[in-house]
Amino acid sequence: MSATYDEKSIKTLSALEHIRLRPGMYIGRLGNGSHPDDGIYVLIKETIDNAIDEFTMGFGKRVEIHLADRSIYVRDYGRGIPLGKLVECVSIINTGAKYDSETFKKAIGLNGVGQKAVNALSLEYRAQAIRDGKSRLVEFYQGKLKKDGKIVNTPPGERNGTLVEFTPDEALFGKDFRFRSEFIEEMLWNYAYLNRGLTLSFNGKNFRSENGLKDLLAKKLTGEPLYPMIHLEGEDIEIAMTHGAHYGEEYYSFVNGQQTTMGGTHLTAFKEGVVTTVRNFFKKDYEAADIRQSIVAAVSVRVMEPIFESQTKTKLGSVTTSPEKNAPTIRNFVTSFLQQHLDNYLHRNPEAADAIKRKIEDSERERKELAGIRNIARERAKKASLHNKKLRDCRVHLDSKDKRAEDSSLFIVEGDSAAGSLTSCRNVQTQAVFALRGKPLNTYGLTKKIIYENEEFHLLQSALNVEDGIDNLRYNKIIVATDADVDGMHIRLLILSFFLQFFPELITNGHVFFLETPLFRVRNKKETIYCYNEAEKQSALKKLGQSAETTRFKGLGEISAGEFKDFIGEDIRLEKVTLEHVHNSDQLLSFFMGKNTPERQEFIIKNLRTEKDLIEV
Repeated sequence: MSATYDEKSIKTLSALEHIRLRPGMYIGRLGNGSHPDDGIYVLIKETIDNAIDEFTMGFGKRVEIHLADRSIYVRDYGRGIPLGKLVECVSIINTGAKYDSETFKKAIGLNGVGQKAVNALSLEYRAQAIRDGKSRLVEFYQGKLKKDGKIVNTPPGERNGTLVEFTPDEALFGKDFRFRSEFIEEMLWNYAYLNRGLTLSFNGKNFRSENGLKDLLAKKLTGEPLYPMIHLEGEDIEIAMTHGAHYGEEYYSFVNGQQTTMGGTHLTAFKEGVVTTVRNFFKKDYEAADIRQSIVAAVSVRVMEPIFESQTKTKLGSVTTSPEKNAPTIRNFVTSFLQQHLDNYLHRNPEAADAIKRKIEDSERERKELAGIRNIARERAKKASLHNKKLRDCRVHLDSKDKRAEDSSLFIVEGDSAAGSLTSCRNVQTQAVFALRGKPLNTYGLTKKIIYENEEFHLLQSALNVEDGIDNLRYNKIIVATDADVDGMHIRLLILSFFLQFFPELITNGHVFFLETPLFRVRNKKETIYCYNEAEKQSALKKLGQSAETTRFKGLGEISAGEFKDFIGEDIRLEKVTLEHVHNSDQLLSFFMGKNTPERQEFIIKNLRTEKDLIEV
């Protein structure tokens, strides 16, 4: 029987209530801090963004950040929020100075939302503004004003600026959330690269860059590029690029100092501009894929009134460079810059131009060599697809316009037993399953030709739709689901090696995950608890009693469909694969996947830990 729908069903929430009820609209996701895109880091970013906007306008060259347990402190030395509007600026949505293009010309935050969301999602929040010898302090609890301080005189020598301190609310982020310093440091390095002359201090460690995006790529590159890095700068645009020896393309893009992890119009324009410029320079109509193969690049632009596709600002929409009449679109702005400055660079640096040409011709040669075997493989795949039961597809894909597109997932599982359990309880709308026959081939040291010679890899590539790059990727999440044993870990390595070798951007763009499944089930007649490690098992036994039934899951195939649905639904536990320097991962792959048996054997002997060791840990 359907619920009654009448006037009483209609509710009006305050801004504070809405933020706390629907935090995903403001910070993307909650999370517990185990991933760099979890909400607690967005709260830090939103706070630092305001300090960066002050620096961009010429006020304050230092930002101090302190982490103490679960509390974050951020102090800038800009102009300071006007004292009479301090409460409104940190608590009333759609309040701010960034609607005035003269006060903040090319700011990150334009919607008057960010700091209010930080306040609303914090257990405790305090903000202090210092301006011209006077100060005001306000304090909040779960977004509600607790203390409205009066304007007072500051001690002699106190510099202007704003101080914000907050503690995320565990009622929203969970009791187990914690900040990871490495994620914060990565964020601060990006700020430093994009704001030369600014010093950011985090718990006493300084972050500062003298060469901008050139320093960023130098940090990301651990091996030698094919030619010295190209570094181009202009008003409101900066670009750094080179080519490596890896497969795929790797990009870092930014707008007004904000990293746009999902790219957008400026990154699309960069890709087009590089292709057009190279073609014109060499006077040859090279394939775009051959030109961009193995490229590593960073692009940063500053525009007035940018339009992002979400509050978290991870993807730039279609905009002009300024609100002025006849202002160029961001696409024209970026491509025109490249056609002039990249072309000039190639003329002045023939060694770099020759290296790029050789790389293009190598990619072209390999692509043509693959053409014949690719056609044979496609014909074989067409025949196989008529009888192929290894892929159980879903209905909604990443390249569709469905609002659930970002939920689209492909589970890669070992064997038909696990595939059967997962398939029978999956969400058929957004969850697909691809079953491996067993351990896939070790692809380390092999060329892309192996994808077309190996039926399983070719079918996986076809399922993902990544043959010509990941622009048409069919699933947002590629989830490797294996048993939690030695064989399962080996399969993880083999699949990871395959992606690293041939499709590294799947990893750099955050599409690859490992599924975490419980190792134990502890239950009595009243309650069942699933445990993911020994500590959780002991905790469950303490709660349910030592006489509770304990089951050790040896493989995914042992988990019934009725239980499996609990592990791939709303409470799914995923571990994102986030490897830095994947384009120079040859040393890593060589050690784990190469034919260096003595070295690996020695490492295993020295680092071997028994089950007893792990339990004690």
